[in-house]
Amino acid sequence: MKRILTIAGSDSGGGAGIQADLKTITVLGGFGLSAITALTAQNTMGVQDSYPIPVAFIEKQIDSVMTDIGVDATKTGMLVNSEIITAVSRKIREYQLEKVVVDPVMSAQSGDELLDKGSLKTLVSELIPLAFLITPNLSEASILAGMETDISNTGGMKHAAQRIHDLGAKNVLIKGGHLSGEAIDLLYYEGRFIEYSAPRVNTGNTHGTGCTYSAAITTEIAKGKSLPEAVGLAKEFVTTAIKFSLDLGGGCGPTNHYAPIKKEVDRYRIIQDLKKAIQRITKERIGYIIPEVQSNLGFALPYADSVKDVAAVPGRIFRVKDSIYTHFEPEFGASQHIAKIILTILKYDSRYRSAMNIKYSPDTVDNFQKSGFIVKSFDRNREPKEVKEKEGSTLAWGVLAVLNSEKAVPDIIYDQGEPGKEPMIRVIGMNPDDVLSKIIKVNKLKDR
Repeated sequence: MKRILTIAGSDSGGGAGIQADLKTITVLGGFGLSAITALTAQNTMGVQDSYPIPVAFIEKQIDSVMTDIGVDATKTGMLVNSEIITAVSRKIREYQLEKVVVDPVMSAQSGDELLDKGSLKTLVSELIPLAFLITPNLSEASILAGMETDISNTGGMKHAAQRIHDLGAKNVLIKGGHLSGEAIDLLYYEGRFIEYSAPRVNTGNTHGTGCTYSAAITTEIAKGKSLPEAVGLAKEFVTTAIKFSLDLGGGCGPTNHYAPIKKEVDRYRIIQDLKKAIQRITKERIGYIIPEVQSNLGFALPYADSVKDVAAVPGRIFRVKDSIYTHFEPEFGASQHIAKIILTILKYDSRYRSAMNIKYSPDTVDNFQKSGFIVKSFDRNREPKEVKEKEGSTLAWGVLAVLNSEKAVPDIIYDQGEPGKEPMIRVIGMNPDDVLSKIIKVNKLKDR
């Protein structure tokens, strides 16, 4: 197991600093070690107070780790003042630490200052030349580069990265989390620029993202990943942590370091739930519900945003007389058809993550209504020409047209088809068992 040392401040609120670093390192399979530089009284509302650790004791923490356990990579965070920066830099040189990621923490998410203004020169002269990678945000990059101009675009970011590289850092990653549009980060690596982008997550809970990001990069470097690969993996990690951020406290809540693991657990559970649902439906002699184009049953991850986040049955669900069969077990990304329906519904209400298409008939629609289900439809003849001409866009358009006119997600959305397009019923639920319960209930009514 790789050993990662974080030299940073303690966040009593648990969202940033040493706490965020150790959570990240552990979740990514590393062994976290720490040298605490400062204690903060901190929560989601801001930093109420801070207490710098005496320099001699910071050095003693580093010595204790290095003389016994050793490290494979190191990161720095909150360093408070010139004396601490000088001491940490001295220890990095003493133990010849090479894989050093410097997160030049200057202020908290709340805006509270975490680095003495008079310490900038020491940071530049002592620590930056020892950095294998430095990871400033836009504000920090502007200060370090000595730029008075706006760097809120990739052109300005490139100029700043080159200036910071000239200060001695081997590689520079400027984090563009505060840019408008997509979250774009820029890595200056071996004389070339590499961009990393991710869709912006609409949340106010982003406390600790910088610490989490740099800790993830450091861990991946320790594991032997190249820097471009390490940054890419860390970007995915922090994006997931932000997407599943925690609404704790009355201010800026923390990111969710457990989210990437939970996502993998959810993937397993989703596949298992689909398997159980398919076993359930194959025991019912209701093959007549399968349309000519066959059927599929999908189940999405929470907050799914692409087809690869939706599990379904490869090769679809088919019938032989009254029996229902499948050729393969469920897997993610197996059906664009059912995934597009679910993804469209998810944008409207994230609780509804499953759907199945079944054969249309007026009697089936009538039975759904008699059973008390909410039944809605869309008319393919009203589909805009530009949508119709775009392959695979009809279902998303039709489902969205229904959702935009309703206050709640209906149980059923159907259409009566058009030339070349089979009419279809889509049964919607919170999970596969919910979907099948609706189908089985209606078909029992039919058998009476």
